[in-house]
Amino acid sequence: MKAARIHGPRVVTCDTVDDPVIVNSRDAILKVTATAICGSDLHIYSGGLPQPRPMTLGHEFMGIVEEVGSDVSNLRRGDRVVVPFPIACGTCFFCNHHLPGHCENSNPQHYGPEGGLLTQKGGALFGYTDLYGGYDGGQAQYVRVPYADYGPRKVPDNLTDEQVLFLTDIFPTGYTGIDWGEVSGGESVAIFGSGPVGIMAAKSAYLRGAAKVIIVDTLQYRLDKAKQTAHVETILWDEGAKEVVEQIRAMTDGRGADVCVEAVGFEPDRNLLDRAKAVVNLEKGSPKVLEACMSAVRRGGTVSVLGVYPTTYDNFPIGQFFDKGIIMKGGQAPAHKYIDELLKYVVDGKVRLDDIITHRLPLTEVSHAYDIFKKREDNCVKVVLDPWG
Repeated sequence: MKAARIHGPRVVTCDTVDDPVIVNSRDAILKVTATAICGSDLHIYSGGLPQPRPMTLGHEFMGIVEEVGSDVSNLRRGDRVVVPFPIACGTCFFCNHHLPGHCENSNPQHYGPEGGLLTQKGGALFGYTDLYGGYDGGQAQYVRVPYADYGPRKVPDNLTDEQVLFLTDIFPTGYTGIDWGEVSGGESVAIFGSGPVGIMAAKSAYLRGAAKVIIVDTLQYRLDKAKQTAHVETILWDEGAKEVVEQIRAMTDGRGADVCVEAVGFEPDRNLLDRAKAVVNLEKGSPKVLEACMSAVRRGGTVSVLGVYPTTYDNFPIGQFFDKGIIMKGGQAPAHKYIDELLKYVVDGKVRLDDIITHRLPLTEVSHAYDIFKKREDNCVKVVLDPWG
């Protein structure tokens, strides 16, 4: 079969590899009909998250069931399903507490309570390095899905792949940030990052009744996409964080936003001073966007951290966190917890997900797809790949 394989930083190619097979009685094999590149895939692509051996990427995918293990009774050949991005057993302590990203059984070689970049991780993710389980992902023609009796959800035949594909990750992730902020009606929400997750967070904020939604980004074309698809107010980060924070406060009666969503992570646009600081402090990337969120949120407000942060950072503003009484939540989104509710929003026509897609390419052009997504060329916001095109 064809599969997108990473061979080192900025080297992703479409290779011919062996088809996956059933390994465990709870496995299923899917024929992938649609898959996408996620912003968090770029952390592997850039080398920010290490992956020493070739592996198939991709945690946003859906397809048709080809084969199931003997203990999978809820699926059968021919079922069309969408698959949440965490690999979770469904029976451990964390799965039973709606925290599939912390599954105790899916990542046995690297699991542990400590956490961190190169120490102990939580549960496994599809196509997301050996640290997160080493499972091949779904940017391929076929994929093995462990714990298939727990993760995959059947989707209605009257919905296209593109209408439901983003239930895998970015819609549940964006929704998680809003749910963590306990948005219930009338709130102001400021979202940093106008990529796919940021836009999905904006759509989710309106679904939950937010009165004002603001998106911040460094690129005008991404803000234009957010305004077109989510009808938000926008701020261009073209100077510094201070100016952005002042604008947010001016738009929220001087207090700051009730909820700030960090949808960028540890690899934001950085100047030479930012990069020098990271080198001196032995840091990966920069927490500058998270720090801006902490300034822009009102006292007693919530900061939801959806962007990936794999390491420690010097001079973290703990004093500001304490003085303002900020509530901060972060981590991998519990996609299994929300996916059924979010599917109903799509079925009922209350939200549209496919309007963020800017590029549709065959899997054979995956090298080009990663390149333009990383470089943000050709007004690229979201790439969907056709494994059979």
